[in-house]
Amino acid sequence: MNDESPELRLDKWLWAARFFKTRHLAVDAINGGKIEVNGQRTKPGRTVRPGARLDIHKGSLVWEIEVLAIDRQRRSATEAARLYREDETSRLKREALVCERRELGGSGTADGRPSKRDRRMIQQFTGRGESD
Repeated sequence: MNDESPELRLDKWLWAARFFKTRHLAVDAINGGKIEVNGQRTKPGRTVRPGARLDIHKGSLVWEIEVLAIDRQRRSATEAARLYREDETSRLKREALVCERRELGGSGTADGRPSKRDRRMIQQFTGRGESD
C-alpha cells in the first residue's frame, strides 16, 4: 500500500487482492467477461484506480466492490482485504449462497472416484488385494 503510483493493471490488482491465485487465472476471467469495471467489460491491461467499482463473478459467487487502495505486492488475506470495500448487499447475498450450499451438503469427491483408502477397503472386502 506504500506505492507512489495510484494505478495498477486490473489483472495485477485482482491477483494482489487475492481474488485469484495467479495472474493467468485473473486474465482468463477478465477475457471471459467475468469482471466488469464501472459496469463495462474490460481488458486485463486496463488500469484500476481507487474509487473504481468492480463486479467479480467466480462460479455462482458475485462480489460488488469498490477499490480503496493499490498494492503491487500480494500480501496476507487480512492486508489484501484492506484494498477494497464490498457492498453490504453483495456480501449478504454471497454469504447466504455459501450457507445454502453448506446446508445442501456435498461429497468430498466431485467425480465419485474412490480415494486411496476407499480402494484399499474395496480390495480387502473383495479379496483381490491379497497376494496368492
